[in-house]
Order: sequence, then structure tokens, then C-alpha cells
Amino acid sequence: MKLFDVYPLFDIEPVKAEGSTIWDKNGVKYLDLYGGHAVISIGHSHPHYVKKLTEQLNAIAFYSNSVKIKMQEELADKLGELSGYTDYQLFLCNSGAEANENALKLASFHTGKKKIISFSKAFHGRTSLAVAATDDAKIWAPVNMTDNIVFLPFNDEAAFEKAMNDEVCAVIIEGIQGVGGVHIPTTAFLKKIKSLCEKFGALLIIDEVQSGYGRSGKFFAHQYSDVKPDIITVAKGMGNGFPVAAVLIQPNIPGKHGMLGTTFGGNYLACAAAIAVLDVIRDENLLLHSETMGNYLMLELKSIKGVKEVRGLGLMIGVELEDACAPIRNKLLSEHKMFTGSSSDKNTLRILPALNVKKEDIDSFLAAFKSVLSK
Repeated sequence: MKLFDVYPLFDIEPVKAEGSTIWDKNGVKYLDLYGGHAVISIGHSHPHYVKKLTEQLNAIAFYSNSVKIKMQEELADKLGELSGYTDYQLFLCNSGAEANENALKLASFHTGKKKIISFSKAFHGRTSLAVAATDDAKIWAPVNMTDNIVFLPFNDEAAFEKAMNDEVCAVIIEGIQGVGGVHIPTTAFLKKIKSLCEKFGALLIIDEVQSGYGRSGKFFAHQYSDVKPDIITVAKGMGNGFPVAAVLIQPNIPGKHGMLGTTFGGNYLACAAAIAVLDVIRDENLLLHSETMGNYLMLELKSIKGVKEVRGLGLMIGVELEDACAPIRNKLLSEHKMFTGSSSDKNTLRILPALNVKKEDIDSFLAAFKSVLSK
């Protein structure tokens, strides 16, 4: 049997990782400034993370949600405390797409309506409804196409006000657009969305799958505004590589048995991974570290010749170049052994390192980046 060929692959086979460093099968050392699409939040093979998962694996790895799993309550308590959303409800699942799928379905259940507003350059996942709310026709199969989704210009208050009506069940927006090229919704735009959602009886869903879990320097990127969403979705950095995701639901949205479900969501190993991540974020003060390192990196990037614009918050950074970034990324990888990321904007390179990345690693990247651009 052959693997289904849907991924363009670098000819690199990692076999070991620690912190922000990866080694391939030939012993070549790489600096990881992308973390597999912002998944590595507390660094590869963090000792507390490894210990928690190992202990849990030696105890019990899995049972379904038909029994009490006390670790789910521990995870909910710690997540509520660290994020500031102590009064919200938690539904655990496995991926960002699944979280967004359930969030949209929950909004429709709650409001009894079916129209959804999403925005230009949005990316919410590849499952049925999540991909329909993603602004990329290339990844829509015919079965995904629906007139229930309306796409509006990002950060355009007038267009949103004109389109909003009482048929809308949900508005979904990323805390920071990731795949779209690291674009940040303005506070005024988020406030406009929230006020009109309240007026027309719709729910505001903020997708923090990539921008959440401390990546922006706050626990959630939307916390730079004072807007409180009805539903928040999280994944990627939540498990530091273990598949785990969640939907955070405001307290006056009731649940009922059978409304949502998942076989693997909230299993023992997933909870162990997610709890370990929260422990490390708290104990190592990684929100502050992410903000500090991100501000330093962005300030330095803005001074480099060939950089058109730097966008981001914390360690979620988009670097827009004058020309396509693919050759630059390839040289960083092949000549300097550094992983960075791309976006749907061919000129924008993404930098998404672990939240505990060291300053010397950032300085090494800056030197390499300047060298590549100068050539």
C-alpha cells in the first residue's frame, strides 16, 4: 500500500527533537521556528510533558465518554483559570476542524437558524461545514458547497453592518488569521460584530485554533480587545503535538444529551497532554515570554531591507516581503537549517516558534534571514 499523495514534502526525516531543535535521521540539526503549524507550544519533548504522558500511559490510556474521566474536570478548571473564562463550559474533541464544526453546529442548534458569516482569507478547517466557512474554493468538494455561508471583507465594518440580519445563526472569525497571512481583526471590528450579533440573536464564534494558548502574548488573541465571544475554539498548541481540541461555550448556552459527541475527545492521554501544557505555560510564565520575544523579533524584522510589512502579536508573526517568500524559505531551510512557514499570501512568511523559544535562537534566525535577503 502507498501513502495517498496529498502533501508536498521536504526531503527531511526528523527522528529526535528537544526545545526548538530537531535532528534528522542523518544527525543534521535544525532550528524549528514553525512548530508544525503552531502546534509546538512548550517546545519539543518538554520534560514535564513527557513525564505526564508517560505516567498516564502506564496507568490508563483510553476509555470513552460513557464513564467519568476526572482529568477532564481538572483540565476544565485549569483552562478556565489560566484563560480567564472560569464560567464557560468545555466540550473536548480532537482537532481544530472538529472544534469549529461543533461550534457552528451548536450555534445552529441554539438559535434555530442556519446562515453563517465568515470573512475573506478565513481558514477554519477541512471538514464539511468548517471548510465551507473557509475562503478557499480549491479545497471545497462539490458536497461542501452551500449557500448557508456568506463571505464578507475582513475588517470592513460597513459591509458587515449591511449584511447582518436576523437569519444569521453565527459569525465566525479568527483571533488572528493564520493561513491567510497573519491579519489581525481590529478592536472596532470585533465590537461591531459583537453588538450586531446581540441585536440579531446570532452567536459570535472566535476561532483561536492557531492564535490561542498564549501564542499572541495573551491567552487568547481576542483578549487584546474587551469583546467576549459566545464560543471559542482551540486546538493546535493545546496538546503540544498530541491531538486534542476544545470548544469553550458561554454559560447560558444549554447542552443536552446527544447534542454533540466524540469517541476520542477528552481521552486520558489527551487530557494529560493538555494539562501538562497549561502547567508549563503557567509555571514558566510563557504568556509574558511570548509577548517579550515577539515584540523583540518584530522590531528587528521591521529594520531589515526587503521586508515590506511585519504583522502579528506575540509569537504569531507574518513577514511580508517585496517578492515571493518561497525561495527565501527554501534557502533558510537548505542553507541555514531553519524551519519557517508559508501562507496563502505567496509573499508572506510565517514565524510560529515555541512559546519558550530562546533569544539566541531568534538572533540566529535574524542573522540568517538578513544574510538570505541580502543575496
